[in-house]
Amino acid sequence: MLRYTVKRILQAVPLLLLISVICFGLMQLAPFDAIDALTTPDMAPEVVEAMKARVGLDQPVPVQYIRWLGRMLRGDLGYSIVTHLSVSQGFFSRLPNTVLLVLPSYAIALLIAIVLGLVAGSKRGGVADKIIDTLCSIGMATPTFWVGMMLVYLFGYKLRLLPILGMHTMGMDSSTSDLIRHMILPVTVLTLGNLPSTIRFVRSSAISQYSEDYVTVQKAFGASRAQILFRHVVKNVLLPVITLVGMSLPTLVTGAFVTESIFSWPGVGTYFLTAIQGFDYPVVMTVMFFSSVMVILGNLLADLAYALVDPRIKSMG
Repeated sequence: MLRYTVKRILQAVPLLLLISVICFGLMQLAPFDAIDALTTPDMAPEVVEAMKARVGLDQPVPVQYIRWLGRMLRGDLGYSIVTHLSVSQGFFSRLPNTVLLVLPSYAIALLIAIVLGLVAGSKRGGVADKIIDTLCSIGMATPTFWVGMMLVYLFGYKLRLLPILGMHTMGMDSSTSDLIRHMILPVTVLTLGNLPSTIRFVRSSAISQYSEDYVTVQKAFGASRAQILFRHVVKNVLLPVITLVGMSLPTLVTGAFVTESIFSWPGVGTYFLTAIQGFDYPVVMTVMFFSSVMVILGNLLADLAYALVDPRIKSMG
């Protein structure tokens, strides 16, 4: 197991380096940078060049990349070109707020999806399957921002039952109940957004398991539908879910951009969108890079989890 883990980590290192090159290259393809966004047409060219030299944008692209990578390896994320504040402080102070939304919403969606996906898969073609599949189709065709705006209009404006902006009511920053009330609408939006694709994933896995020979053998021995489902199918259906959970790890960083914008939630999403609007490349690069790291980490954790539950993978390592 240790050998397999080390091998997977070593394979991730060059991939991470390649992703950093791609992220940096994409930023260089932008038509202008943060300094161009901050300058005015009447500024002297010498002033503009001095501003670029102060943040290192006057250097060749390879030099800029090497300097940026060196700072990243030292744990120095630099400073925002627009606000001049520490990117590390700005990013990591907002990351818990995003996790606070994404983690419970994804956990709720996953639990509901497992139940509904198993029901639909075990009764393929039945009434329950058709209803669940239709609802999934509607859910996947409905934009998240529209759902959020409808909830804001109904529960925030018309009924005035729930708050619609920020994390806390002014003067109630230490109130847990106030925080939960602010979380209800954005968590609901994220849960509804995650549900359709997750249900279909579980349903597809369940259908494939019911077509396996072991299910036919169990039926031949007189096993009931419930026994087949809970003793055999569930265990095999949940194995692919490990991959799904691992691949969803990046959502802890980038999984709530639209929802955070709708509800003015002070998370990574609003921080990232503001940086994009200002071409604040240190902030944009940090969010993109950490999102990529989470993708690789999610794959790595999924592979390790598979190795724990499937001895055949260990032998392959």
